[in-house]
Amino acid sequence: MTLSPSAADRPTIRIGIILGSTRPNRNGPQIARWVLDTASRRADAEFDLIDLRDHPLPHLDESVPPMFGPSPHPHTRAWAERIAPFDGFVFVTPEYNGGMPGVLKNAIDHLFAEWTDKAVGFVSYGAGGGARAVVQLRTVCGTLGMADVGYQVAISLLTDFENHTTFTPREQHEVTLHKTLDQVIAWSTALSSLRHPSPVTA
Repeated sequence: MTLSPSAADRPTIRIGIILGSTRPNRNGPQIARWVLDTASRRADAEFDLIDLRDHPLPHLDESVPPMFGPSPHPHTRAWAERIAPFDGFVFVTPEYNGGMPGVLKNAIDHLFAEWTDKAVGFVSYGAGGGARAVVQLRTVCGTLGMADVGYQVAISLLTDFENHTTFTPREQHEVTLHKTLDQVIAWSTALSSLRHPSPVTA
C-alpha cells in the first residue's frame, strides 16, 4: 500500500508571473508587482516575477520547431532554463488591437516542453479589460498542453488607473486574483505526476 505524502513532504510549487509587455511607458510593471505582492502573502507556493525585458529574444529563429529538441541558440537555451523550473504560470498581458502582444507570443513560441503539463492563469488589462488577449492565449496555451484555469483578472485602464497612470485596483480584483491563484496552484500540484512520472519498476 502506498501512502500519500503529507503536505510537508511535497515539493514546493513554484509559479512564474510573466510580464508580457516590453514597450516604453508600459502599465504592466505596476500590475505585475501587485500580482507578486498579493501572491507572496500566500504560504502555498513560491512566486517569481519574469519580465520579458530581461529576456530579449529575436523573432523566432529556430531552424526546427522547439518541440523537436533543444535549441542551438544561447538566447533560447537561457530562456528555457528560466522557464523550466516553474510548475505553473500567471501571464500578465495587455491587449493590443484585439490580441496579445507580439513579444509575448514570440517568447511562448521559442519553447515547447518547458510549458507542457503546467497550469496557467491570466491577469489582463486594457480599455476593455484585455479579454480578447486572453482568448488568444487560451488557444495557444491549450495547444502547448497547458491547463488554463477558469478564473481570470480583467483590469480596465479606464476605471482601475488614476489619471490613466497610477494603478488603483478595485477590491474585487484581489478576490478574483486569489481565486485564480487557488486554481493555478491546485492544478499545478495535480499535474506534477505528469511532469515528474514515477519510474516504472518490473
